[in-house]
Amino acid sequence: MELMTLKQVRQAVPTGPVEVRVHVQLESVAAKSTRDQKPYCELILADAADRMVLRVWSDHPNFKACDSLGTGEFVEIAGEFYQHQQYGLDARRWKVQPLAVEEKARLLQGPPELRAKQAADWEYIVATTGAVGDPRLYAACAEFIEEYGDRFRRTAGARTYHHARRGGLVEHTAQMMRVAAQIAPLYADLNLDLLIAGILFHDSGKLWENHLPESGFSMPFDERGELLGHISIGLELINSLWRKIQTDENTARWQQLTPATDDCRMHLLHLIAAHHGEPQFGSPVYPKTPEAFALNYIDNLDARLEMIFAGYPIAKPLAPRIFERVRPLPGNLVKPLGKFNSQA
Repeated sequence: MELMTLKQVRQAVPTGPVEVRVHVQLESVAAKSTRDQKPYCELILADAADRMVLRVWSDHPNFKACDSLGTGEFVEIAGEFYQHQQYGLDARRWKVQPLAVEEKARLLQGPPELRAKQAADWEYIVATTGAVGDPRLYAACAEFIEEYGDRFRRTAGARTYHHARRGGLVEHTAQMMRVAAQIAPLYADLNLDLLIAGILFHDSGKLWENHLPESGFSMPFDERGELLGHISIGLELINSLWRKIQTDENTARWQQLTPATDDCRMHLLHLIAAHHGEPQFGSPVYPKTPEAFALNYIDNLDARLEMIFAGYPIAKPLAPRIFERVRPLPGNLVKPLGKFNSQA
């Protein structure tokens, strides 16, 4: 059987069942009951870019085998994967076996195309922040990347809704910077240095809230993230980094710069505080500067487009070209209009 990632399987099954192998980590193994109190086992399977739920009913040949499966284990599941009318991606006639050490190592690295994309995105972030002209904002970005770069590269963009994978925050941040670089020439009064720095730091608190270990794909809960949330952590982080970069030498060098150094810090803090747009979405303040509005809309644009493109393969069809709503998007999905092809 061919070895596929969960994403590849999900893309293949709409055209019919496929007999393949997948290498996954068991994110959770839970004994559950139906409304009729019939027992079943729920397995959540995860790899570097996707996850699926596999329900093992009490009459399934592998039901008793679930007792020997533990959360966090790395396994191969070989069987027929198909699109279940009610549950989405599902498998039948499957067998499970543990992964060898080298198979586990390859799985943890992620598929080559994802590794290459995230490496290119990281290089773009480093290069883009390295080109920031304001020495105060440049220093803050450089200090952050130097101190927290490895942790940043293992952080997800969110727990469930968008870029919810190890390295997802790198993908999200790089794409936001690309959008900012495209729109800045159209709005000449935008402070691009400030906007780029704000994009780098806007979700920096997620380095604690959504951090993943190198040894698995399951995102642990973090007490700091739970108690403070990523916006509050980001504000605290900016102030901490700012104290580090304000050496005696830098303070003397920056004293005559315009705008004032503390104004730079305050505006950067505002971008982090306001990036969710409204208090009902978690921001303590509304956006009150051009860069804060731009950051909020760029953030929303990339998150929403990620969610809708990822939604089509998993959404339940309701009618030709219409799919069931994927939360938190506001309504049912409709198949997009294909691009015009003059050669067709």
